[in-house]
Amino acid sequence: MHHSRLCALLIDCQTSDLDGAARFWSAALGRSVDPNHPGSRGNYLMLETPPGEPIVQIQRVDHESRVHIDIETDDIAAEVARLAQLGANVVNRLERWVVMEAPTGQRFCVVRVQRPGFPKNAHRWD
Repeated sequence: MHHSRLCALLIDCQTSDLDGAARFWSAALGRSVDPNHPGSRGNYLMLETPPGEPIVQIQRVDHESRVHIDIETDDIAAEVARLAQLGANVVNRLERWVVMEAPTGQRFCVVRVQRPGFPKNAHRWD
């Protein structure tokens, strides 16, 4: 048995101006940039997250700009196996997360628990 839920929206930006990208998305979404968040470092800037809402993170990438989701879980291996049974494919296994691709081509990540209150609003998979 394990749990999983939508964790975050990641806005992948192929840009040399990460601060400018974060300013745009901050204004567009009405969330302030949170430079003191532990996730704001290097190629990543976090926007403030209201309680109970998904994280929004702006990240500098080398591939084309796109948006992807993160699914957080208390058992990454079990969640990856569940999603693979649904038709997703593993693209890359990294140290702390797994990149997957849906049968329709969208990439997403399976990550360890990131948001407080887990497993509130998470689905229990038996």
